[in-house]
Amino acid sequence: MKANQGTRGRRRRINDPQGTRRNIVEVATGEFAQKGYSGARVDAIAGRTRTSKRMIYYYFRSKEGLYLAVLDEAYSGIRRAEATLDLEKLPPEDALRTIVGFTFDYYNKHPEFVRLVMNENIMDGAHMARSRTISKLNVTVIDALRRLIARGQKASIFRRDVDPIELHMSISALGIFNVANRATFSTIFKRDMTSPRALKARREEIVEIVLRHVRPRGSEPRIDKMNRLVHLSCNQRNRGKKWRKV
Repeated sequence: MKANQGTRGRRRRINDPQGTRRNIVEVATGEFAQKGYSGARVDAIAGRTRTSKRMIYYYFRSKEGLYLAVLDEAYSGIRRAEATLDLEKLPPEDALRTIVGFTFDYYNKHPEFVRLVMNENIMDGAHMARSRTISKLNVTVIDALRRLIARGQKASIFRRDVDPIELHMSISALGIFNVANRATFSTIFKRDMTSPRALKARREEIVEIVLRHVRPRGSEPRIDKMNRLVHLSCNQRNRGKKWRKV
């Protein structure tokens, strides 16, 4: 009976190559994110998968082949998630607010993605340059931002010189910092950057920074104008009271 169960288990693994491949990539993602390309070991990855080292080489041919598959899946994951946002259905500012907030949230929920990007940058993108898919994958987010910017410009609420790649760079940089630098920043300034309160405040700050960046220079939100008028009115009333006391 046990022999039959073992046979069925092996058959399921053999008959599910996609499942086996996904399992290998998932485990390898953690290994490469934690230890980098040089520090990661195929033996360690094989020991935590449902397959063997020999099968890892069968599927991916080499350690670098496995690493490239991990990078491809990491970028595919964030691009797939972005595709669910339905930005076209939202007004331009709301759409931008959505994608900025989403990016911040994604990085915090997937620190392994940030670590993979950091590790690859340490190696000057040497392995990523060999990927046939990553450049194509990232065209989608630039195209989405380009359409979003065009709608905002048509409505005269975004600057005419906003570049989609520069905007993507700013959104990514602001979001990644909270994950990439949290250990050193928290240690230096004795501030918990992972608490719900800290994450909420930082998220709102980043969204506002990006929105102010794309708005026409010299413009300001209507709500800010109202707040300033209220503030000015209060100051005038207070000054009047002081004069009456004198």
